[in-house]
Amino acid sequence: MCLRYCRLSCTYSSIMIASIPHCHFTTSSTLLNHPILKKTHLNPPHKIHQFSQKPIKTPSLKEVGKQASLKEAYQILTRLFPDQNPHQFCPEEAYSSVLELCANKKALSLGKQVHAHMMKSCAVCDSVFLSTRLVFMYGKCGSILSAEKVFDKMPHRTIFTWNAVIGAYVSNGEPLGAISLYREMRVLGVPLDSCTFPCLLKACGALNNLHCGAEIHGLAIKCGYDSIIFVVNSIVAMYAKCSNLDGARQLFDGMTEKEDIVSWNSIISALAANGQSVEALGHFGDMQKLGLALNTYTFAAALQACEDSFFVKLGMEIHAAVLKASHDVDVYVANALIAMYARCGKMDEAARIFYKMDDQDYISWNTLLSGFVQNGLYEESLKFFYEMQDAGRKPDQVSVLNVISASGRLGNLLNGMELHAYAIRNGFDSDLQVGNTLIDMYAKCSNINYMGRAFDRMADKDFISWTTIIAGYAQSKAYSRALELFLKVQIEGMDVDEMMIASILLACGGSNNISYVKEIHGYILRRGLSDLALHNSIIDVYGECKNKDYAKRMFESIEFKDVVSWTSMMTCYLHNGLPNEALELVYFMKETSVKPDSIALMSLLSAAASLSALKKGKEIHGFLIRKGFIIEESLANSLVDMYARCGVLENSYKLFNCISHKSLTLWTSMINANGMHGRGKAAVDLFNQMKVENIVPDHITFLALLYACSHSGFIDEGRRFLEVMQCEYHLEPWPEHYACLVDLLGRANRLEEAYQFVKTMQIQPASEVWCALLGSCRVHSNKELGQIAAQKLLELGPENPGNYVLVSNVFAASGRWKDVEEVRMRMKRSGLKKNPGCSWVEVDNKVHTFVARDKSHPQSDEIYHKLAQITETLESKGGYVAQTKYVLHNVEEEQKIQMLYGHSERLAIAFGLLGTPNGTPIRVTKNLRVCGDCHTFCKLVSKVFERELVVRDANRFHHFGNGVCSCSDYW
Repeated sequence: MCLRYCRLSCTYSSIMIASIPHCHFTTSSTLLNHPILKKTHLNPPHKIHQFSQKPIKTPSLKEVGKQASLKEAYQILTRLFPDQNPHQFCPEEAYSSVLELCANKKALSLGKQVHAHMMKSCAVCDSVFLSTRLVFMYGKCGSILSAEKVFDKMPHRTIFTWNAVIGAYVSNGEPLGAISLYREMRVLGVPLDSCTFPCLLKACGALNNLHCGAEIHGLAIKCGYDSIIFVVNSIVAMYAKCSNLDGARQLFDGMTEKEDIVSWNSIISALAANGQSVEALGHFGDMQKLGLALNTYTFAAALQACEDSFFVKLGMEIHAAVLKASHDVDVYVANALIAMYARCGKMDEAARIFYKMDDQDYISWNTLLSGFVQNGLYEESLKFFYEMQDAGRKPDQVSVLNVISASGRLGNLLNGMELHAYAIRNGFDSDLQVGNTLIDMYAKCSNINYMGRAFDRMADKDFISWTTIIAGYAQSKAYSRALELFLKVQIEGMDVDEMMIASILLACGGSNNISYVKEIHGYILRRGLSDLALHNSIIDVYGECKNKDYAKRMFESIEFKDVVSWTSMMTCYLHNGLPNEALELVYFMKETSVKPDSIALMSLLSAAASLSALKKGKEIHGFLIRKGFIIEESLANSLVDMYARCGVLENSYKLFNCISHKSLTLWTSMINANGMHGRGKAAVDLFNQMKVENIVPDHITFLALLYACSHSGFIDEGRRFLEVMQCEYHLEPWPEHYACLVDLLGRANRLEEAYQFVKTMQIQPASEVWCALLGSCRVHSNKELGQIAAQKLLELGPENPGNYVLVSNVFAASGRWKDVEEVRMRMKRSGLKKNPGCSWVEVDNKVHTFVARDKSHPQSDEIYHKLAQITETLESKGGYVAQTKYVLHNVEEEQKIQMLYGHSERLAIAFGLLGTPNGTPIRVTKNLRVCGDCHTFCKLVSKVFERELVVRDANRFHHFGNGVCSCSDYW
């Protein structure tokens, strides 16, 4: 910012306007004898035309110049030449005025016309003064090549000519050109003046070249310019830009006279730009104590130091000082105020300042627009963008960048595509930053085709481009493509950072490729990328790949674990079907100083839900309330799901009804909760209510709805919802949607109809569909159709061990023991294992685990003794007879009975009866479907022992009471 102050006294524009007065409209006799002018010629002084001391005035040209009418100025210029006597008319004066006007208005086309007119005039073709003016004009108009051509053709140059070219390079974003020219000056022995240094120092700052900046600083000392205040200010700014605050501070502190406001502005700006906000604002306070007059640049620098909401009070005090200093707030300060309030999250105040401005510039519009995006107000940013266009402001590259980013955050693909088209029409798409933002937008909108095209269209790609595209593919589940691009990055020898590695780990986890994960882990170790976030990602990905042992080793190797480390390990246990271990982990976490955040607590709620551990779930809910967590969005969804999966649907409803702004996810969670409890009508009513609220359902919503219909026997409704999904909401069904309808028809024993539906499906039936049909065939003993479904399922080579078990069970029910053995061998060759039947029950605030025929529990003898008593009581009082047809093993009848007696849910119920008071419900969760014999057993227990049993199996909830189940034997 301090260089901006320097330009007030020493930019190449001021040099050209103020330092060559002999040919300007207002000639100053004092400046003609300025010492700088006497020693600036590189070559022997070139002959300069001597003009009359009383030249003919050209008031019309001056007047037009003041009104900034370029066209009229040029027309008057062309008329002056044929009309005026060469002895009475000063052509340099006329050309100089029009060139100055072209430079100020950046009118390149007209400037070129003036240049052409000059070339035709032999009287001025060798004028060093006008050639320098041309260099200056071309630099100001952004035409570096034209400025270079004029400069190269000049046989004689003054220091002002060199300064003009250096200034042109710097102002047009080519600092390297400025430094190269400086090197040439040194070789040629061209003496630098005080006005050369600010531009050179600014170039060093732009290049972050501290070595070169220090060299130029030394030269300034050698030439005796280190006492000139604007040179010192430029040196301070250079050190700040090169992140050498010690150098900037040393220079400022060493100044004997500290009354120059620009010096103060320079150090405040330098400190603010380098994140030293407290020190910067301290200097601002010192200025006020010294009684120095604060200007617009002082206020802007101080406001820049108010970098976040911590400084909002100080920012407001500076705002008050601005209003006290002047009723008319300068646009520069107003923009700084908007930026400050936006950084502090006070967007209402930022907007108020914007709308109070008399004349907003592009910076004003873009600052407020950026503020909306940075504060997550994406809808507001889009509205403001349209308002900008309605106000006649053509969006520039900064505006487009912000709104493309907002479109991505909103997932608004159509809007993003419109902005992409606008960027192409206006040539913005060739910009690297715009290209990267487009890739990110398409990734967030889940459109990997357009994302890939945007990447391929980029002529130049940087590291951010590659990181963004790899992350986009990984997050969009295009894992193989992400891995391919990562390989390309390595082949091309590019550096790889933690962010790119995290995306690759996500791709490895998604593709479930443990060998890739180990390879990347080894790469991380070899490169020494010991980043905590990366270590946490490794835990996640090992967990996803079902390698909990490696995940645990990684977790234990982290010396200083953060909340993400603990959450990652909890998630790993949950993903591997170990919710009890996830809950136990929280006790170890309590021993550290790490406090659980909302994400960790959601993982714990998920663990409690998996185990139907109601007491644990209530404890977590209580913790959330005590610690002041706001129950909304994801937390509300987790709580609704937890209570539903713990069998307390009324608590789910209480939470659901307390949320004022219900998201689609919350509606879907509540529909699913009713479905798992067999309340199909309530689920359908919720869906209809959701439509009234104008909430648009997605694939997951329809999946929950079809699931609810399936478990309530709503055949007609199920068919209708599948049709509504396709025709009304234009959602293409997933295999899971088709499987739900097949299951619905199969449960109603409409197996032939279900089979015909499968054969007429628009897509190739996936394993889920054949599995649903096979399960129904097994329930209704349709061997012929069951064999067809089993064969199709085996052809698809299912990766789910449960599918192999189902096929094996169908063969076993038909007595095809050789086929059973073949399926089991095939399963073994595939490296798959049958999940053993496992049940959980919560007693005395602890979750106890039981496996079929398990005797590892400390109270095992008591449990088996109690179970024998229960069975004997049910046989004598309830007429219980073991149904051995549900034992699909080729063993003797007595052995089958013993196998039934050892099912895990019976052990859990027996322990529940031992350890819970009479009259309290017993809540049991099982990882597999409850068999028909155990279902009968549970009904009889609820009747004979007068205890409510709430059993959740792999399919749904069963509420047993007084010998009746809520599923009506339909599961």
